[in-house]
Amino acid sequence: MSFDGLFTHAMVTELHENLVNGRITKIHQPYQNELILTIRANGKNWPVLLSADPTYPRVQVTQIPYVNPAVPTNFAMMMRKYLQGAIIADVQQMANDRVVHFTITTRNELGDAEQLTLIIEIMARHSNVILIDKKTSRILDVIKHVGADQNRYRLLLPGATYIEPPKQEKLNPFTPNDDYLDLVKQFPNEDVLAKALQQHYQGLGRDSAQQLAYELHQPGDLAARYDAFLANFTHPTPTLITLSNHKTMFAASNYAAFGDQSRQFDSLSTLLDFYYQDAAQRERVQQQAGNLIRVVRNDLKKNRKKMKKLQQTLANTKQADELRLKGEILTTYLHEVKRGMTEITLTDYYHDNQPLKIELSNQLSPSRNAQKYFSRYQKQKNAVAYVGEQIDLTQGEIDYLDNIQTQIELAAPADIAEIREELMQQGYLKQKKTKKKQRASRKTSQPQQFFATDGTEISVGKNNRQNDQLTLKTARKSDYWLHTQKIPGSHVIIHSDDPSEQTLTEAANLAAYFSKARESATVPVDYVQVRKIRKPNGAKPGLVIYEGQKTLYVSPDAALVEQLTPQK
Repeated sequence: MSFDGLFTHAMVTELHENLVNGRITKIHQPYQNELILTIRANGKNWPVLLSADPTYPRVQVTQIPYVNPAVPTNFAMMMRKYLQGAIIADVQQMANDRVVHFTITTRNELGDAEQLTLIIEIMARHSNVILIDKKTSRILDVIKHVGADQNRYRLLLPGATYIEPPKQEKLNPFTPNDDYLDLVKQFPNEDVLAKALQQHYQGLGRDSAQQLAYELHQPGDLAARYDAFLANFTHPTPTLITLSNHKTMFAASNYAAFGDQSRQFDSLSTLLDFYYQDAAQRERVQQQAGNLIRVVRNDLKKNRKKMKKLQQTLANTKQADELRLKGEILTTYLHEVKRGMTEITLTDYYHDNQPLKIELSNQLSPSRNAQKYFSRYQKQKNAVAYVGEQIDLTQGEIDYLDNIQTQIELAAPADIAEIREELMQQGYLKQKKTKKKQRASRKTSQPQQFFATDGTEISVGKNNRQNDQLTLKTARKSDYWLHTQKIPGSHVIIHSDDPSEQTLTEAANLAAYFSKARESATVPVDYVQVRKIRKPNGAKPGLVIYEGQKTLYVSPDAALVEQLTPQK
C-alpha cells in the first residue's frame, strides 16, 4: 500500500509505543534528504529514519546500515545543536494526514526548559523535515528550503513562521461517524465506492479505499466491518502481499482485495526495511552518483560513436589489396597507357584473365598513375594497423566504462566514494582537493561476505578497488575465482581449495546476481583457481585475464542471495 494517512496512523502508534520518553543520543544526515535520530528508549537504541526523499518518503525505525559523510551537513549540525540529548515527549499524527509531529523537550543555552516540534511531512516531492519552536511556531531549520519563488503560500526557511499544509475538507475516519452507510447505499459498485470513500475520508490512499470498499461489500454488519478495518491500523499485523503480477506491496494488515499474503513481520518498520531496501538504496545511489552516472554515460556514448567510425574506416581499408592489384597490372601494361586517358580496361592475369577497368588521372603520366595506386595501397595498409590498434583501445574503454556503469547500478551508497576516486585517478573526473585529515579518515571498504550452505566463506567485490584487492592480494592461490563470462560484474572468491558442487553453484549465483545480467534467465559464469589469474601490465582497475576455466550456467536468485547473507 502507499504510505497514506492510515499507514501513517499505524506507524505513529508503533513509534509512540517505542520512543516516548526516550532520549536523542545521536543525529546523522547520511543522505541529502534523510535524517536519522538514534533514540535511547526502553533499554534499546532506536535508529529513527525521517525521509523527505521525493520517491520514498517515510518515517520508521531502520536497521539498514548507513555511512555518514566525512563532514556533517549544516542541517545535521543545527539538529545536533537543538536536539542532542533532548527527550521525545510525544509522537502524534495530524488529523489522519501524512504529517507527524515529534514533541521534544530540551533546554536552551541558558538552561531554561523549552519545547520544540520536529515535523515530518510525507508528501511525495513536497516531503520535508522541519524543526520549529513550539511556542512561537518559528522555523529553526528545514531539510529542504522552499522560498517564495517556489511557494508563495508556505515559506519554509529558517526564521519564517511555520504554516501547516493546506487542510482538505475531508472527515477523519477515526472520528465516530456513519457516513459510510450512506456511501454504500449510494454507490453499490465497489470501484465507484472506493473513489467516493477516498474523496470523503482523510488519509485514504487508493489501495486503502479499495480495501475498505471490498470489506464493506462483504456479508455482515457494516459498522462492525468498518470498525474492524480501522482497528487494523491501531493494532497492525505488518504484511507483505504478493500481487497478481508477481510484484509485492506492504500493508498494515492482510489486504485480501489485492492478492495473497506472502509474509508477516514483527513490526511495520522491519516490513518497510525489507520492502524498501533495494529500491531506496538505488534512489540514494542515484542521488550520490548523479555526476558519475552522467560522466560515464557520456563517455560511453562518445566511445561507442568512435567505435562505429573506426569500424567504418576499417571496412573502407579492405580495398587496399584491390589498389595494389591495379597498380601492378598498370605497371605490367604501362606501354598501353597513354597520357590523357581517364580509364583503361586491361587483362587481370590474377583472376583468369578477366577484363579489369582501371580509372586514371588525365593529368598524370602512365607511371605516375601506377605509383598513385601503390601510394594509396600503402596508406590504407598502414591505416589498417592504426585503426586496428584504435579499435582495441576504444573497445577497452567501452568495456571499462560498461563495467563502471554496472558497478554504480549495483553499488551501495558507501561504495560511491571509491568509484568516484577511481574515476578521478583514471582521468574521467577532475581531481578535488581534500584535506589530509579527510583523506586519512577514509577507510577502504571491504568486499561483501557470504557463507555457502556448508559454511564455506565467499567474498564478493563491489567495485574495482575491492576486486583487485580481493583477487590479487587477499585470496590464496588455491582459492577459486568466479566471474560472469564476458559480462561486467563482481569478482567472487570461494575461500576453499576444494569447494563442493553446491558451493560452486551458490558462488556462481552470487557472481550472476552481482553482475549486469542480474535480470537474465541463464547466465554463464567462469570459475578457475586464483593461481591462473593475472593482471596485464598497464591494465585498468578490475581487469584480469585467465585461462583453463570451466563454466557453470545459473539463474540469478535473490532469495538464495538473502539465504547466503550472514545474519547480523
